[in-house]
Amino acid sequence: MSANDEKGLAEVTTIFKALSDPNRLRIFAELMAGDTCNCELKEKLGLAPNLLSHHLKVLEGVGLVASRRDVVDGRWIYYAADRDAVAQWHDWLATFFDPSRIQSRSLCGPEGQLITAVEVR
Repeated sequence: MSANDEKGLAEVTTIFKALSDPNRLRIFAELMAGDTCNCELKEKLGLAPNLLSHHLKVLEGVGLVASRRDVVDGRWIYYAADRDAVAQWHDWLATFFDPSRIQSRSLCGPEGQLITAVEVR
């Protein structure tokens, strides 16, 4: 994943778009606390079942959430944050937002020319 190539930029944008919705961010935050079913999510977040299902589908579609059916009663579906995806995005964000990446540069405009002229003297 790189924000410097078209494929990487599209992937980053897709994740950010998925998480830009406040309800999806709230759902994902709940899933970071552990696996749960949609009835618990509905109760905790106060979302209508169809809206919750839509948001879970979006999060699952971008690879942040995984789901599985209950082995005893297949009507129950459990949702979880995808550990591998979370680790991958954690590493990417830590690198992307690393303050040591910020470099000092000469300014390109008139102020930069003024500083350069003063330094030359």
